[in-house]
Amino acid sequence: MKILYVDLEYDYGIKARGKNLIGQLGFMQSLKDLANEVVPFYYDSYLKKIDKLQTVLINKAEQIKPDLIFFCLFQEQFKQETLLKLKEKFTTFNWFGDDSWRFDNFTSKYANCFSFCATTDKFSIPKYHKIGQENVIMSQWAVINTPPPSSLNVDYEFDVSFIGGANYARKWFIKTLVNRGINVHAFGNGWPSGPVTLECMNEIFLHSKINLNLSNSKCFDVRYVLSHPMRLAHTIKTKKNATQMKARHFEICYNGGFQLADYSAGLDDYFILGKELTCYRDIDEATTLIKYYLNNNAERENIKKTGFIRAVNEHTYTHRLKNVLNFIQERI
Repeated sequence: MKILYVDLEYDYGIKARGKNLIGQLGFMQSLKDLANEVVPFYYDSYLKKIDKLQTVLINKAEQIKPDLIFFCLFQEQFKQETLLKLKEKFTTFNWFGDDSWRFDNFTSKYANCFSFCATTDKFSIPKYHKIGQENVIMSQWAVINTPPPSSLNVDYEFDVSFIGGANYARKWFIKTLVNRGINVHAFGNGWPSGPVTLECMNEIFLHSKINLNLSNSKCFDVRYVLSHPMRLAHTIKTKKNATQMKARHFEICYNGGFQLADYSAGLDDYFILGKELTCYRDIDEATTLIKYYLNNNAERENIKKTGFIRAVNEHTYTHRLKNVLNFIQERI
């Protein structure tokens, strides 16, 4: 199989933010492991040249003549007529990763422009069927195929850590934990410590007693909403109404970390909650669980180890894309 892979090379198309790691080391590398040939088409340089992008992509496809064109749509850079034209000549596919909050105003416009689709939100599958797209597979974010740690028996550097971009809700959450006497280290864009490399991130997961996985959706805790006018405004403005599963759920466990996550619907399809990772419902429960697991080392370590085994055996991008390609080949 020859695949034309269409995606951004850099995070959000911004070179200063570094490589699009899920695209480069997740999708691309896994496709290379599974297909005969993968040809990348990066469109970062065309983000302000949308009309030209349509022609360049069509010409590239005509030149390559791929068996499959694999898209990861970012926003509305590709016109529907362009995608439909490609669909007429080639088998096309798109990975829709935000359907829990973006189906109605984004996915619904584009799903029928592709031969096949994947969604990370199982609750959206009936919506695909309703608009006439039957070739949709449920998949999920996963782990970049880096080598897992050789040993989980390590000396810990952090009691509690969090890696992810700072926003109003996350800042409030972590500040509240700190005010309650919990020592939390935060890394990523917007935090004083700044972003970290992939290698450093994996080391932080391994060397933290507890790794927080904080939602990037609306926070409805009245204490947060009423604590500052900007937080109220952010809650009203953001379109992210529900917590969704992300790659971080799998990355923490795969790299040997104990995970305490904000519960996302469907998470229990991939992990046994309480045995492979743990979840909290609000800031108060998170506080209780953090203090409990910091004081119960054996139980924490056992959960960490079982989550690690599950992630390594089932949750890499190679696992995901093998299923996706099999689904496509069975229906062509």
